[in-house]
Amino acid sequence: MYADSMNDKTPNTQHARGPADHSVRDRIVEAAREHFSHYGYEKTTVSDLAKAIGFSKAYIYKFFDSKQAIGQAICSRCLSAITDAVSESISQGTTPTDRFRRMFETTVATSVHMFFNDRKLYDIAAYSVAEKWPSAQAYEDHIRKTLMQIIREGREAGEFERKTPLDDTVHAIFLVMEPYVNPLLLQHNLDQVDEAPRQITNLVLRSLAP
Repeated sequence: MYADSMNDKTPNTQHARGPADHSVRDRIVEAAREHFSHYGYEKTTVSDLAKAIGFSKAYIYKFFDSKQAIGQAICSRCLSAITDAVSESISQGTTPTDRFRRMFETTVATSVHMFFNDRKLYDIAAYSVAEKWPSAQAYEDHIRKTLMQIIREGREAGEFERKTPLDDTVHAIFLVMEPYVNPLLLQHNLDQVDEAPRQITNLVLRSLAP
């Protein structure tokens, strides 16, 4: 199995006590998502969210201890949409080589789709990377772990070289991929997404040849 969904990796600042609490948390997150989509993360305040839902600020703070905590919940959902799409694509791969290609190309394609269709929510993901939120760290960890699994499988299958230490190989490949899988950096490389992922994939696979 490849890395699990990120939803279980981002810590909640408050623990829900039952179904009613889950419902309230969901309402807060959905209201925040709508506001962030229209006005952006920076311009939205907890007071705005409270007014939209009909709650007091104090009541919202019973479930989230800050606006950042709400932003992290939304960010985790956005980034999980990417990792879920990648996991689905990888599951259809027939070889480690195929799975690596699917991993990189699907990550870029899904990220670009989010960028153009939900720009302000994508901006939250980019902001989370810049501010080193736990949700962003969980996303990076997910990519690294998935990459490590694919490289390990490729070595076991005889498709990839085994001389380079596994950790060094994974780290080097991630550095090459980072401009296109990191939301903060991808927005500066959009003019190259049609060709760069394929070219980078081919280069990496040639370097992995036994």
